[in-house]
Amino acid sequence: MVTRIAVVGGGVSGLVSAYRLHRLLGADAELTVFESTGATGGKLRTGTLAGRPFDLGAEAFLARRPEAIALVRELGLDDELVHPTGARATVRAGAQARQLPPGTVMGVPASADAVAGVLSPDGLAQVAAEASLPPVDLPSKDVPLGGLLRSRFGDELVDRLVDPLLGGVYAGGADGLGLRATMPGLASALDRGATSLTAAAASLVPASPSSAPVFATLRGGLGALVERLAAASGAEIRTGTTVRELHRRDGGWRLVVGAAAAAHAPEESTVDFDAVLLAVPAPAARRLLAEVAPAASAAFAQVELASMAVIGLALPPGTELPDASGVLVGASEQRDDGRPFAVKAFTFSARKWAHHTGEGAPVLLRGSVGRFGEPGALHADDGELVRLVLDDLAELTGVRAEPVDTVVTRWGGGLPQYGPGHTGLVEAIGRAVAEVPGLDVAGATLHGVGIPACVATADAAATRLAEFAKMDAWRG
Repeated sequence: MVTRIAVVGGGVSGLVSAYRLHRLLGADAELTVFESTGATGGKLRTGTLAGRPFDLGAEAFLARRPEAIALVRELGLDDELVHPTGARATVRAGAQARQLPPGTVMGVPASADAVAGVLSPDGLAQVAAEASLPPVDLPSKDVPLGGLLRSRFGDELVDRLVDPLLGGVYAGGADGLGLRATMPGLASALDRGATSLTAAAASLVPASPSSAPVFATLRGGLGALVERLAAASGAEIRTGTTVRELHRRDGGWRLVVGAAAAAHAPEESTVDFDAVLLAVPAPAARRLLAEVAPAASAAFAQVELASMAVIGLALPPGTELPDASGVLVGASEQRDDGRPFAVKAFTFSARKWAHHTGEGAPVLLRGSVGRFGEPGALHADDGELVRLVLDDLAELTGVRAEPVDTVVTRWGGGLPQYGPGHTGLVEAIGRAVAEVPGLDVAGATLHGVGIPACVATADAAATRLAEFAKMDAWRG
């Protein structure tokens, strides 16, 4: 008996789900992936910049988590796997570019010495005093990260170091995020008895730095992963198709689908499946689950999202960039004229990745714009946005070369915010969805926004649906 399974969402989570279902069920499953945009991949998008492949969404993944590396090797992309050069990252702190310090957990220091090069003497004194404060009394529910860090370390550590690091991951700052949702290792160390945040961080920072690379990517861009997943999934992939409604019907599912760019009265059709896996952003999940899993829908509705943009810049060959992999910029940092920076970070791609270098090659880099609750420069049109980013580049680095090519990619509502109640929302989603046979969810809303975390949620959801499909076939 063939089980018909719909995967709604053609980003990396949806494609991994389809691929894993195909591996688990083979010819016993007929898979269809529905993607509302014109292309699969979601936040993995490889375009071209000055005629060279260039990632315009996620540019890398954590290599110290096993899921993405294992998937790349499983798909036979080993030869494309590359790691960063030895260039160090910097952070703009106190109006200066400073090396990003080791010995921290997302900026939370294992000792005051770890952040001596980033903070002022007063800020450093507050960090040094944290271990002597009354023990941290952490409740079982999540707490606001910013409030906790500011009460223990003061504002300077958060503004100069923690916020720039979090901004690069979530496009949000510590004040809007939850401790357990964003730094679960730190929370677990406190649960195990660490009496201070410094001691908790020290328990997580290895005594000897690992020589293993932290990040990895694919030489030709992460679009190669998207293409390989789509081909290996064995699924019918329907791009430009929006799933508008989801209904239970006769022990299975009926999807109402239509063209993504349809007019006011769109043409719609219905298609039936035995099981459905949703791998879509929170707003789409809220809408689709409203009837079939209202508690999950209500939880998804509480997840807020941040928008951002990636601006790719190709500078003339020979342009000298700083000797660093990039620079992070906190929201509190200002230009010399008192204006805020448009960017939250620059990645000096030509310094960070060897495959972006070469004799006579354009000098490639990317600027990231957009913070949660502060759209700022995102209101500008593409031309003005490029101008603002170039102005920031000149201010931060002294580089004033005119680009030979530029590309702007906007990600509206691209990053879910893991607020203080996020872990509870995810638990509620899991409970509600588990009560509905033949339904599961995956994606960046759940257990992490990075590629390895998305792969993990997709693998888990596909495994559960495969078990359902086998049981359902047995009953049939």
